[in-house]
Amino acid sequence: MKVVCLSGGVGGAKLARGLYDVLGPELTVVVNVADDLEVLGLSVSPDLDSVLYALAGLNDEERGWGRVGETWRTLESAKAWGADAWFQLGDLDLGLHLARTEALAGGKPLSAATRALSAAVGVTATILPASDDRVRTHVVTPAGTFAFQEWFVARRHADDVDDLLYDGADRAAAAPGVLEAIEAADALVLAPSNPYVSLAPILAVAAIRDAIAARRVPCVAVSPLIGGRSVKGPLDRMLSRMAGGTTPAHVAGCYPGLLDALVIDAADAPAEAPLPLVVTETLMDDRAASRRVAETVLEVAA
Repeated sequence: MKVVCLSGGVGGAKLARGLYDVLGPELTVVVNVADDLEVLGLSVSPDLDSVLYALAGLNDEERGWGRVGETWRTLESAKAWGADAWFQLGDLDLGLHLARTEALAGGKPLSAATRALSAAVGVTATILPASDDRVRTHVVTPAGTFAFQEWFVARRHADDVDDLLYDGADRAAAAPGVLEAIEAADALVLAPSNPYVSLAPILAVAAIRDAIAARRVPCVAVSPLIGGRSVKGPLDRMLSRMAGGTTPAHVAGCYPGLLDALVIDAADAPAEAPLPLVVTETLMDDRAASRRVAETVLEVAA
């Protein structure tokens, strides 16, 4: 069974890990790149890194992000020398960013650099950036408009969100292999990622949204909420302010015309929505739980 999963953030990486355990090389993960940024001269792709670490078994499951066994001496040294090191990069993490930055500086597109990084750690699934073109999320708040990482990390996502802008998405092409994977897929999956900041930037690339809308196979999403609340992050606040609530119907409303079913947590049932709802336990607090949720999704999509 060939499956394409759209992913962003930690929740997306966790489901991708479960799907990978079941599907192996039959899985393609299309990943948000609108959170990407440059830190201390290095090209950093947080969502791509989360998926890569998760599939390679290198992620820190206890902390929920980054590399297991991480240390921070280089960043501490940079700060001591006066560098503006507000974005947390660990020593092991820096190795990946150095390799990516060198590849991009040498003329490789992000998709080719990601392919090489995946091969270096033995990942047999295909990890693809949504686009090789520059797409960046900006968050519109009552306090002003901020680049995504400035709002999310530096400002600790404390500002309410009025709107989001996906700069460059209207000019971006799908990365090589993305549309082909969607066309060849037996099922499409939208991970339990923030619909506004993780999946909407992917769908803002018109060719990708159009390909999913024209699909002839099931498209199943997993709700990122449990009991109407975010597992982590500001999504519940965003949905309440921008969509008017945090029910499964509000989640489904983020993907008009794209879904055939929505998997929700038992804490959100019973519920009504304009599409079939499948109830299970969606908290992925370890690898076994990620696989269990993945198996449920694949059963729904079969």
